[in-house]
Amino acid sequence: MPGKVADFLRAAELDDAERAALDQGVTVRRGQGYILRVSATTAVHRQLLGHCRPLDGTQGATAIPAQRKARREYENRVDALAADALH
Repeated sequence: MPGKVADFLRAAELDDAERAALDQGVTVRRGQGYILRVSATTAVHRQLLGHCRPLDGTQGATAIPAQRKARREYENRVDALAADALH
């Protein structure tokens, strides 16, 4: 997951499985930012995506374009993961 998403989720209220997935993730530096490689089930990734909805500017929050893009990239990766699991 992109670092902007991981940073947002670290401040969110998560259940034990979600918190464990973040805590066990491996940070990989990429240019100016980083990604967090998280090994978790697709269901846990979907739950984490649910917590990221405010990054889209919903619920009265102001959307920051870089955060919105990071959440979208994470969603695309989770969708691809789910599609691969079906095949």
